[in-house]
Amino acid sequence: MTPDVPAWRHFSQSDLDSAYNNTAAVARSGEILNSLTARSVKTRERSAIALDLAYGPGARQTIDIFACGHPHAPMLVFLHGGYWQRNAKEMFSVLAEGPLAHGFDVAMPGYTLAPEASLTRIVEECETAIRLLRVVGPSMDVAESRLIVSGWSAGGHLAARLSEMPEVDAALAISGVFDLEPIRHSYLQAALRLSSEEAHFQSPQHRVAQATKPVSVIWGGAELPELQRQSRDYIAARATAGMPVSGGAIEGEDHFTILAQLADPTSQVTGHLLALDSGLGD
Repeated sequence: MTPDVPAWRHFSQSDLDSAYNNTAAVARSGEILNSLTARSVKTRERSAIALDLAYGPGARQTIDIFACGHPHAPMLVFLHGGYWQRNAKEMFSVLAEGPLAHGFDVAMPGYTLAPEASLTRIVEECETAIRLLRVVGPSMDVAESRLIVSGWSAGGHLAARLSEMPEVDAALAISGVFDLEPIRHSYLQAALRLSSEEAHFQSPQHRVAQATKPVSVIWGGAELPELQRQSRDYIAARATAGMPVSGGAIEGEDHFTILAQLADPTSQVTGHLLALDSGLGD
């Protein structure tokens, strides 16, 4: 194997598919997501100031907003995962609990899923959602201060990609995918239909020069090796380019248990958010 050829290029098809199949790797993944979905109902009842605020005509082009009640609070925009082709924002409302407890407002946009939408369209929809928050948020006393975009899994990719926006101050990418080329060769390609050009253009790994805002990259120490490699390589690329980056592995957490941490005000994931925000100043 030559140093210039990434290891995944030498995987068999079945090994590459397994290397990115987080659901198969975590036996309790469905149980964890079902628990978060059930708990999310109470978060929406207790803290939502807007549900399904439309930012476009599509059924999934809506935003849920949760308010902490503090004036000029920083905002966390959280984008859900599911490899850009599964899940919905309503499943993850409970993840606002950790940030809310520390004086953050939280917005959770939905987006059209693949294969109905291309990855490029998904990115554009999320950009539109964030722009709308900056425009209409002040009328609801939100999105007037610092805005950190975050996300898990596919949402981690979106968070890193959207950190380029002028409306965004920083990004917290949780268990993300930052180089889409191996995804293009895996079982996920059936729904995503990525061209080589789109995969390269939408990969944060290849857009480090455009992403000058602080980015925190975190992942579970018990995640699949390829997911861990993706995060380490993205951190290394940003550090080499002199771009602000922080983060690291949270030991003992897998791809799904690390997600659940954001609902806990005392967790390490919430701590990474607080550290990132603190670094932005006033």
